[in-house]
Parts: sequence; structure tokens; C-alpha cells
Amino acid sequence: MRISRLLGGLLLCAAVVTALDCSLGAQTQPSKMLAATPPMGWNSWNHFADKVDDKTIRAAADALVSSGMRDAGYVYVNIDDTWQGTRDADGTIRANAKFPDMKALADYVHSKGLKLGIYSSPGAKTCAGFEGSLGHEEQDARTYAAWGVDYLKYDLCSYTKELRERAGRDPVKNQQVMEEVYLKMHDALAKTGRPIVLSLCQYGWQAVWRWGAHVGGNLWRTTGDIEDKYASMAAIGFGQAGLSKYAGPGHWNDPDMLEVGNGGMNANEYRTHMTLWAMLAAPLLAGNDLAAMTPETLSILTNHDVIAIDQDALGRQGDRVAAEGPLEVWARPLAGGGTAIAIFNRWTMPLTMTFDLKDAGIHGSVHLEDLWAKKDLGSFKGSYTTALVPPHGVILLRAQ
Repeated sequence: MRISRLLGGLLLCAAVVTALDCSLGAQTQPSKMLAATPPMGWNSWNHFADKVDDKTIRAAADALVSSGMRDAGYVYVNIDDTWQGTRDADGTIRANAKFPDMKALADYVHSKGLKLGIYSSPGAKTCAGFEGSLGHEEQDARTYAAWGVDYLKYDLCSYTKELRERAGRDPVKNQQVMEEVYLKMHDALAKTGRPIVLSLCQYGWQAVWRWGAHVGGNLWRTTGDIEDKYASMAAIGFGQAGLSKYAGPGHWNDPDMLEVGNGGMNANEYRTHMTLWAMLAAPLLAGNDLAAMTPETLSILTNHDVIAIDQDALGRQGDRVAAEGPLEVWARPLAGGGTAIAIFNRWTMPLTMTFDLKDAGIHGSVHLEDLWAKKDLGSFKGSYTTALVPPHGVILLRAQ
């Protein structure tokens, strides 16, 4: 069935659209109107975990507006696991007592100029043991659409038991089963007629970046869960090297949510976190307590120049272009012919670095601006020598 559908889609593509559009298959290509740039917003899990309810989500929506984060681009308010109740006799999912009226909550979030996200699993249960979507995919998709949901995080989690039963240890069968369950939910969401971003959460298994777009994913997790520690963030972020060719408008690599402001890293490390995610064209989903943000946390999350790199219309993910021991240089082409250049110091002491601008694809004279220091650095040709890069810190440049 799936092969015939894809072949039919490819034949249709050959007749009516360009070869680029055909690369994903006509019937499963993510809409470029959905997630044309990496989604930005807030998710409840990193800070609140299972201590989330209607009041928490409304307060988060209020804080996104009052803090200026909404105007900086953070528009999704995403409820993670533990919202689910039981199913009615006909199988319709209901929210539990923590969320007495999901439609009213969605209306409230929308009234703030924001969008509502929700969470489920292709398994019978979610990670936290709540009701999953197994056998109810179309029913749940219709319910989400009726509530006014705009984003679905679909977490493989408990389906790993079914995965083992159906595919054993065969990596090819594992991938086929994962593609099947994600395509099933994509199709169910599409049938509702409501534009709902589909976030694939399956930890990068079976190199999901190679096939996530083919099953309708707008973004897909490339790693396990992030922790609010420099070692975790660095391993995940710098481990994205080489994945840039798989990302673009409508379909993004997702190295997991932001930990900025949760207290486990210092300001230099959080600036590295924010910079690296921007260079990766990663979704920017804050995970902190918005009501308790320090001015420093807010300034990191709302640096408009850094956000502009993440949200650049060209949609080209950055990649590592040079390295010297613990120093790494990453570059990202920008719309209009500019280039973002990030120099990361992964060492525990401050260091300087001289690097060739040609490594970043720059030939001839170029004007550099330091986006964290908000400083015009002037014109350079051939090479650039940084000021001291702080321990676990970064210098982020825009070249034009």
C-alpha cells in the first residue's frame, strides 16, 4: 500500500511539479506554509514536567506576551505529557481534571496572538503512562483540530515495546515500522484540514533526518533528551555536524528544547546554547519558568540578531567549517548574501583564534558585526583574529 502510494505521488510529481518538489513525494511533502522557518515557542516539560495544568499554560501565554517574547517570535505554547484523561465509550480522548476545557484554553492562547501545542504517542501509553494514540490516530487528530491545536509533539516512547515485537532487532524493519506510525498520524492530521505542525520525537533512531520529511514531519528530534548541563548541551549541539543538508523550509532537524534560564549553566554557556541552536536552524522552544526569568535570561532568549539568524528566510542550516583543538568555527549562509560565523570555545579557559575567512565561504573584503556584543568590528580580508572567547563561550559574527 505505502509503496503504491509513493509511486503514485512520484508520477503525479513528474507531471505537474518540479523535481525538487518530487524529492519528498507529492502526498507526504510537508507544507512550506507550515514551519517555513523553525518553530519558536515554549514547552512545559523542561521546567514543570508533570506539574502542569490549565493555569500554568495560561500563565505561560501571558508571560510570553508581557515579556516581549511573543513579539520576538515565540508563538507556540506547548503542553507536554500528562494532560490526558480517559476515553469516552466511543473512543474520544478527554483531558484530565488538570485541563477542564481544552477548547477554552486554546481560545485563550489564540486570543493572545499565540498558538497551542499538544503531546501524544503512537503507543498505547505515553512516556508518563497516560493515554496514547494507538488505534485512535484519526479520532485524536479530529479532536485536536476541534480543540484548535496547532502543533503536535508525537513521542515514540512507549511504542518501543510494539516496535520490538514487530521488528525485533532488524534496523530496516525498525525504520519501516517507525515510518508507518508517523505517516499514519501525518495523514490523520492532514485529513482534518487544520494546519498542525507535526514534531517527530523518536530520538534520532534509524537516522530519522534521512526520512523524517518523507513521512510528513515538520521537525524531528535528532538526539536523546537534553539536560540542563553544559556537557549534555554541547554533546547534542556540536553532534549535529554534517546534518545540514537534511534541513530546510518546512522540515527541520531538532536537537531538543532550550534549557536557557533553568539554572544548570552559566550565562556564557547559555549564550553558546542559543547561538549553536540558531546556527543549526533549530526550533527555539524555551523550557524555563517564564514567570521567574532574570533580565539576563530574557536578554539571551530575545536577542533579535541571534533570532534573525535562526529564522533566516534562506533556511540553510549551518555546519562546522574549521576546528583547532577545543575551538570550533561554524558558518551559515544567510538570505541576501550574508554569512553568520560562530567561534566556539569548548575549553575551560579563555582563548583567541585566528581563522581563514575563506573557510566560511568568504573571499575578498567583508564587514563584520559582533551580535552578542552589539559591536561593529569593521572590514577584514583574508583572516580574522578574535578577542578572547570566554570558557565554554562564543563569539557570533554576521559578515556582509
